[in-house]
Amino acid sequence: MKMNRFFIIAVFLLFVLLFSLITSSATEKDNVVDDTDGVRPGIEVFLSDHLDWVKGKKVGLITNPTGVASNVVTDDIDLLFQHPNVHLTALFGPEHGIRGNQEAGEYVESYTDERTGLPVYSLYGPTWKPTEEMLEDVDVLLFDIQDIGSNVYTYIYTLGFVMEAAAEYDKEVIVLDRPNPIGGTKVEGPLRSEETVSFMGRFLLPVRHGLTIGELATMWNHEYSMGVNVKVAKMEGWERTMHFEDTGLPWVMTSPNIPTEESAYLYAGTELLENTSLSTGLGTTQPFELVGAPGIDGEALAQEMNSRNIEGVTFGSTYYRPTSGKYEGELVGGVQIHMEDPTTIDLVELGLQLVDGMRDQNPEDFTMDESYAELIGDTDVPEMIMNDTPVDEIIESWEGELNTWVDEIRNPYLRYGPYPNDVDPYEEQASIGILPLDLNAAPGESVDLTIKGYDENGEKIEIDASAVQWEVSNNIGYVEDGVFYAENEGKGELTAEYNGLTASREVDISSPYVEDIRSGIHADYSRIVFDLNKTVTNYEMEETDEQLILRIPFGEIEGDLHEEGGSIPIDNSPVISSIDYYLENNMFVAELNLKVDELEYEIPDYSSQIVVDLMH
Repeated sequence: MKMNRFFIIAVFLLFVLLFSLITSSATEKDNVVDDTDGVRPGIEVFLSDHLDWVKGKKVGLITNPTGVASNVVTDDIDLLFQHPNVHLTALFGPEHGIRGNQEAGEYVESYTDERTGLPVYSLYGPTWKPTEEMLEDVDVLLFDIQDIGSNVYTYIYTLGFVMEAAAEYDKEVIVLDRPNPIGGTKVEGPLRSEETVSFMGRFLLPVRHGLTIGELATMWNHEYSMGVNVKVAKMEGWERTMHFEDTGLPWVMTSPNIPTEESAYLYAGTELLENTSLSTGLGTTQPFELVGAPGIDGEALAQEMNSRNIEGVTFGSTYYRPTSGKYEGELVGGVQIHMEDPTTIDLVELGLQLVDGMRDQNPEDFTMDESYAELIGDTDVPEMIMNDTPVDEIIESWEGELNTWVDEIRNPYLRYGPYPNDVDPYEEQASIGILPLDLNAAPGESVDLTIKGYDENGEKIEIDASAVQWEVSNNIGYVEDGVFYAENEGKGELTAEYNGLTASREVDISSPYVEDIRSGIHADYSRIVFDLNKTVTNYEMEETDEQLILRIPFGEIEGDLHEEGGSIPIDNSPVISSIDYYLENNMFVAELNLKVDELEYEIPDYSSQIVVDLMH
């Protein structure tokens, strides 16, 4: 009996121990926050405080390897897929993919994730904006990617395109906020002009924007009258004066060419050496820290750069041989940038001073390609650099416009302190939006308009269309019964007012001109590019057995093309032989003559272009 009693007690104690371990394990699994006093990223705040935002909803996640809890042990995909109160149905990958295993600019295929069995959709390459088909099984889109504070880092524009799709297909967006690793106080560089837009779509930012991704989403939603239900899971403990090393969060490589915090910090400055004959250190272990060019005297450059007394940095001479990319295997002379006080560095000034110093050493070897304006966002700067304009004069040329943007556009959407003087923290606001997001028409054309919006609690506003008050400026047209009628060529603004809420949309009334037709043959696809004088969205694409037929209403022919039409041969493509183009019934028509009976194609979004990628 004693043995039986002891046996029973032992079994009981073992059961208690096992139960305790299981409970402890489950608690640790749910509580992804580590025990530091650092910043809690948005994913952790969302899981602890905001699961009601996705209750009963199908969730799509846009993320990459930076979407992790602060202990780095568990990533967002596992946290959300395994969570009993989250119904994860789809994954979306930006440039470099959800696992970060794609090179810069490499096309990311859509596929099925082996770990979860979920579909993974590419948001880089032929498709930057989620399609209606991709969002069929999604109600709300969660965005969690670490940004690095530069206006040419593609992840923030992935967020912008996600918001566009959410507006068009009536989805919600939740941003799981993360720190701006280079701080949230400094704003630098020219405000991007519309003439320098490529991948960046409608979202115009200075080189260094000083915002978190949550603040960017908030600003874009209001300033572009998108009418999206946007919620931000704010970080806890982050302040604008913090740089990444102050957050207590572990650094996760944001992309293959940003391996360290130092690279991330310097990127917004030394990226300004791209699109020139200079090297940014790609192909080394310290990209964006090592800079130079073949033929540069490193010692002389270091002495020159240190004599310029650029605040927060010093320069040491260096020589390196890139193992890939520009100047692969060649000896490059230059400098290594040493950060002494990151809080004081003006990164745009740093980048321009480096360009200036290296150009002055070997002016006959310095070159700059045509896309430099797209890099810096200002059409005047390339000429100023080539004319040896002093750096302080270049910076002075944009400061007035930048300061206005900071005061009137950026600052009202700040969610984290310390706040600039006379700036209040952003509070959730009701907003309305106008669809379509791009309002371009030709004289005589009509466009159906839609008004949508959400109140400060994220509840959908039921809008009485008959009560919307419309105004159209510059005598370009009028609105009647929710339809815009274009009358006269010109640019203006369409404004809608409803119950004290206002939305506006820029309007361009002009005939679309097809100015050129170009082609490029890549490994996986043949790209056909129609260059236009403006962005066009109301085109039609018809598929037949032997052709794809593009039709642009009210389209005309101009530029390098023949006014009466013509034919363009396409060499070396396995899928297309030629393009015939002509005008018919007040419409531009292009017939893409195919070599194959069945073909998949994509139409990525570009400003002032229609791009058709014919998959091989």
